[in-house]
Amino acid sequence: MATLPLQRRNIPVSPLVLGCMGLGGSWDQSPITADHIKQGHEAVEAALSIGINMFDHADIYTRGKAEQVFGQVLKEKPNLRDQIFIQSKCGIRFAEEGGIPGRYDFSEEHIVRSVDGILERLGVEYIDFLLLHRPDPLMDPEEVARAISNVKKAGKVRYFGVSNMSAGQINLLETYSEESFIINQLEMSLAKIAFLETGVHVNQAAAKEDIFPDGTLEYCRLENIQIQAWGPLAQGIFSGRSLDGEPESVVNTANLVKQLAEQKQTTPESIVLAWLMRHPAGIQPVIGTVNPDRIRACADAPHITLSREEWYSLYVSSRGRALP
Repeated sequence: MATLPLQRRNIPVSPLVLGCMGLGGSWDQSPITADHIKQGHEAVEAALSIGINMFDHADIYTRGKAEQVFGQVLKEKPNLRDQIFIQSKCGIRFAEEGGIPGRYDFSEEHIVRSVDGILERLGVEYIDFLLLHRPDPLMDPEEVARAISNVKKAGKVRYFGVSNMSAGQINLLETYSEESFIINQLEMSLAKIAFLETGVHVNQAAAKEDIFPDGTLEYCRLENIQIQAWGPLAQGIFSGRSLDGEPESVVNTANLVKQLAEQKQTTPESIVLAWLMRHPAGIQPVIGTVNPDRIRACADAPHITLSREEWYSLYVSSRGRALP
């Protein structure tokens, strides 16, 4: 496993992150319940038991209830805050009455107000990382710079990053900001291999189908930006979910994952994550489950090093055809 860029910055985060999107129940205005709080405690305890010390949120997750649940867990475990890193995201806004559509908002006012809401729901004085959540076409980098300077100077946020952005978008933000953007969270998994295909397809006709922003992986590596993978378990498609109706490539890959797990006496979840973590960019998976058993099933991932042949076997199996 490659050293994490965040660790190279002397920020002692764990190799895995627990994504908390599943906390808080449904995505509506219904209140949180005792069962939601219990689920939060169980998920956090499972994460801590396998060495996870970093927790990922967003202000929109279950319409703020995920952060509320986590905040209640922190309240009931007062010593926990100083032992962990908390990350949240802002910038996505839901549709509203009057025909206002769902949209993105990186205005100074919205970023600052969002940070205050995050802190209030979590019941904390600061968060360790704030990510800008999906690119806003109306983004003014100077306005963003003012917003992050505001929350940094107020002691509300320690570090900054982005989610779902290209190298060019990150570079634009950094050109106007005194703060570095040290995380980029992107969808990456054994089922979402566009981050590899973009590189493999250079000078190939297949490149016209590539959707991953060209040069982003390389830019992040050169600038020591932590690449985080959201959806790294691929919704369980390679670790136990029903394969009915799935294409041959998925079935074959799931079988190969199972074989490797048996050979290495570990779980399919750990194999799937270890495959991502074998990449020299030092990818940090954000596990998107709050099921304690499934969280614990990921425990071996940081300790498994797949051989080059094992890694390529999984990659080629997933893509469903030989490399060019």
